[in-house]
Amino acid sequence: MDPLIANNSGVSKRQITDLVDQSIQINTHCFVVTADNRYILVCGFWDKSFRVYSTETGKLTQIVFGHWDVVTCLARSESYIGGDCYIVSGSRDATLLLWYWSGRHHIIGDNPNNSDYPAPRAVLTGHDHEVVCVSVCAELGLVISGAKEGPCLVHTITGDLLRALEGPELCLRPRLISVSSEGHCIICYERGRFCNFSINGKLLAQMEVNDSTRAILLSSDGQNLVTGGDNGVVEVWQACDFKQLYIYPGCDAGIRAMDLSHDQRTLITGMASGSIVAFNIDFNRWHYEHQNRY
Repeated sequence: MDPLIANNSGVSKRQITDLVDQSIQINTHCFVVTADNRYILVCGFWDKSFRVYSTETGKLTQIVFGHWDVVTCLARSESYIGGDCYIVSGSRDATLLLWYWSGRHHIIGDNPNNSDYPAPRAVLTGHDHEVVCVSVCAELGLVISGAKEGPCLVHTITGDLLRALEGPELCLRPRLISVSSEGHCIICYERGRFCNFSINGKLLAQMEVNDSTRAILLSSDGQNLVTGGDNGVVEVWQACDFKQLYIYPGCDAGIRAMDLSHDQRTLITGMASGSIVAFNIDFNRWHYEHQNRY
């Protein structure tokens, strides 16, 4: 157990105290945790940077500049051996920058002697409005991003624009994106509307949920979608067709963020009340039960 929770003293609180820009609404897209859990990347600062902090101490270890306006969202790819991965930053300047995280040096960029001015690997253009959500998959070599007023664009990690993902008429404003290495791209739009696209742009499924969804995630095999929002209810769906697999009993506060443990057996939710709730989760059982039922 984290000593911070065990002590419950609050004296040694690890905090990130740097202030984000007043116009930024803090959400799950503002934070990325590295694969080894040792660093947190945070965006939304008035100086147009995003920053790297040590989780152990809360200390600032790197400031990364590159955008012309406030950075609004971050995402990381799955990691290679050694902890290297891609980081994508999206901004109000309507562009995205692709960066390289060095697992060996724990910095953005390859060169520890030049950690003050790392250069992005690629610049991704094509949006007309501020970028609000992004997801990156190294295995597929793709970045999928959504602008405030739409649409969602698919780029390669070298910066080439491949296509726009056109949703049905009411799916206009993307808010959350999750992509799996199987090639499923789940997009949550305003007002609880969801679409599942293939990476070739084909609409595979759509649904509408009666909740203001704040967080979504895909299981590591890409088969299951977990959603949570203001209603405080965690719901599990089959990613390919949005068939509902399970609903957890409701919590007494809205859900703001979610993540899965590495072994995919525990779901952690961050609540609007400031509490953190852990759920046991068993994707295999639900798939088995679901197949037997239908």
